[in-house]
Amino acid sequence: MKRLLYSALIILIAASCSPAVKFSPERSSDNGDGTFTNPVLWSDCPDPDLIRVGEDFYLVTTTMHLMPGAPIMHSKDLVNWEIASYIFDRIEETPCYSMEGGTVYGRGQWATSLRYKDGRFFAYFTPNDQPPKGWVYSTTDPRSEKWELYSVLPHFHDASFFFDDNGKAYMVYGTGMIRELEPDLTGVLEGGLDMQIFERDSEENNLLEGSRMLKKDGKYYLLMISWPRGGIRREVCYRADRIEGPYEKKVILETPFGGLGAGVAQGTIVDTPDGGWYGMFFQDRDGLGRAPMLMPCTWTDGWPMLGDSDGKVPGTMEKPIQGHPVRSITKSDDFKSEKLGLHWQWNHNPVDEAWSLTERPGHLRLKTSKVAESIYTARNTITQRMEGPQSTATVTLDLRGMKDGDVAGFSAFNSDAAVLGVTMKDGKKTLTLTEESVLLHPRNKEVLEVKRNMIEEIPLTKDRIWLRIDADFRPGQTRDIARLWYSLDGKTWNKAGGDYRMRFDWQRFFMGTKFAIFNYATKSEGGYIDVDSFDYTKINN
Repeated sequence: MKRLLYSALIILIAASCSPAVKFSPERSSDNGDGTFTNPVLWSDCPDPDLIRVGEDFYLVTTTMHLMPGAPIMHSKDLVNWEIASYIFDRIEETPCYSMEGGTVYGRGQWATSLRYKDGRFFAYFTPNDQPPKGWVYSTTDPRSEKWELYSVLPHFHDASFFFDDNGKAYMVYGTGMIRELEPDLTGVLEGGLDMQIFERDSEENNLLEGSRMLKKDGKYYLLMISWPRGGIRREVCYRADRIEGPYEKKVILETPFGGLGAGVAQGTIVDTPDGGWYGMFFQDRDGLGRAPMLMPCTWTDGWPMLGDSDGKVPGTMEKPIQGHPVRSITKSDDFKSEKLGLHWQWNHNPVDEAWSLTERPGHLRLKTSKVAESIYTARNTITQRMEGPQSTATVTLDLRGMKDGDVAGFSAFNSDAAVLGVTMKDGKKTLTLTEESVLLHPRNKEVLEVKRNMIEEIPLTKDRIWLRIDADFRPGQTRDIARLWYSLDGKTWNKAGGDYRMRFDWQRFFMGTKFAIFNYATKSEGGYIDVDSFDYTKINN
């Protein structure tokens, strides 16, 4: 009898547990045949700075108001990347970073400079906020040691550390400005070099920024993004024999790519252990965001010329270094770990006591922690990047912990968003698809208004639901299209609404569209949802 009771108990426990989720394998731009296809990171990874330390490559890109911030990515081959660490966990300069009294969309961490010196990594960024300042963080190993705040410097726009071989340290920034720093990077050097090292020529009549400086064979090279009026974005190089100049200029990359009219520019170059050189520069790709391209860099008459022999960004090319496994920066998750994976970022600072991986093991519990009017002021919205050419993500949600007035679900999230949400009202749940657009204050980025367009409402009678978003970034009529789906059994799928066009707006979020899981209260806090899994697939066709 005891054996029968024990067997029945085991069956009941097994029935109450979620079925094992079989996730798709990781995929990258690696084609598996010794080649890769551009964009090398087909996702929102703008303002790249790239260095090599021994046989390891490290890349930093911009994530602005997402926390933790300033992702440091690691690779062995320049093609397969994964997130090794974040420079900071949160920003506490003003309550707005925690959505208290306002928001900071499009602010936070901008255009970080990453360098290695005397056994330490150094990173500088500015939050493009008030009061104007910049932060230097440092670590001895971004893969195993936490970054620490090292010093606070003045605000330098789109800045680049430069460490000369004579022991001097500089910040190159703005449009040809340079400022000498204390050798230990704790401040600016009083009486040190402080000047504009070149003047614009008549051709540079518009954007000219994104500084990255290096030295090779005794010459100084300053790489910058240039965008003359009436032209396309391009990369220019200023070269001199002395750091203070005089400098001469050459256009080193000027080409559209991938069926889009946008040029490829802003980034840097790096050498490989065998002496090869490569460049990584991004292209604006609208709803996706700004995606980096990897290309050859050939030194011609002392100039770092980018692209293939015709000056074009290759669509497909041989990997710089062979023999390393596929790695990716967007990943599936079954939430069985006691630590949140590095592939996740929160929208603004999270409320740490309002989420948990341990209260219900194998699930991410998202609790409501304040009353909000929309997803744009909701705390603890958790995100990952979308990827091209196509990608799809499915979340499995347990809704039993929702309270009246709660709204929870899945979104193609940006300043214009498609929001597939479950609303709890008078004890009943309704699945709604809305198109939402946020109006921000142009100076302080406070949410002023959210416009909603109700597309569809579906009554629900179950507490478990599967929500899916398919993203298509292939050039053509389907470009930047999101399709949203729901299922009540994880097998049969129903489309919610029509095709949704994803958009990019540099004046609001200034980032690409993200997968976002959310839960917020419109009446009173204390409800929760349990996220069982996030199943993600990148589709390379």
